[in-house]
Amino acid sequence: MANEEDGGSAGTGLPASLEMAWGLRERPGKGPRPTLTLPRIVDAAVALAATEGMDAVSMGRVAKELGVSTMSLYRYVTAKEELYILMSDAGAGTPPPLPPEAEGWGWRELLSDWAYAQRTLLMTNSWILRIPITAPPATPNQLAWMERGLAAMAGTGLRESEKLSAIILIGGLVRNEATMAADMMDAIIKSGVAPDQVVGQYVRTLRLLTRPDSHPAVTRLLESDAFTGSDDPNFQFNFGLGRLLDGLAELIDERRAES
Repeated sequence: MANEEDGGSAGTGLPASLEMAWGLRERPGKGPRPTLTLPRIVDAAVALAATEGMDAVSMGRVAKELGVSTMSLYRYVTAKEELYILMSDAGAGTPPPLPPEAEGWGWRELLSDWAYAQRTLLMTNSWILRIPITAPPATPNQLAWMERGLAAMAGTGLRESEKLSAIILIGGLVRNEATMAADMMDAIIKSGVAPDQVVGQYVRTLRLLTRPDSHPAVTRLLESDAFTGSDDPNFQFNFGLGRLLDGLAELIDERRAES
């Protein structure tokens, strides 16, 4: 097993910091135990992101929060992009345990639970959404979430490539919806308009900008209850997720018929 100083590799192709996150690298066996550790660095960066946003996170700022020199961080994390990946993994945590009633669930309920758990996570820790996705998931918690999503489709007859595509598609819906919600909340905060007034103001604006002859479809939308007919804050997400699962159900039926 390689240690953090020998420059070796456990054969994963991962940076040293990510190998340390997996427990594939150990601290040196000689000398005093260092006060600075990779978990301390990541925790400090996460605390900054949670309180001040991702723009506040830099190697220099994290070092200042820890009371160490910036260069000392590079012994554990070679680049800010690596730190971002570790922060995202720490923020994600492991998937929450399934409820007792999940024992009788089918693939649809399991995937819905998976999607809602991710949505709750991202809505609670919206700073994660500001971290660019630069590589496929390869950290402990990210792969735990991936495992949960794939395992939900065990016994469906889907091909493994189709299971992967399904969780990518559903995960994309989750991330897009959470990002839009975070962007809207940021805009609302900056505008000073109360959240419950935003929809009404938007409808009034559309009525001023459109006419039945130039925008007949938008006019029909405004005359309907599309903006006011549901008090369920999850309506849009439920609609999108439901349609994705409906399509997946048809594919599962096809695969079962083939077998």
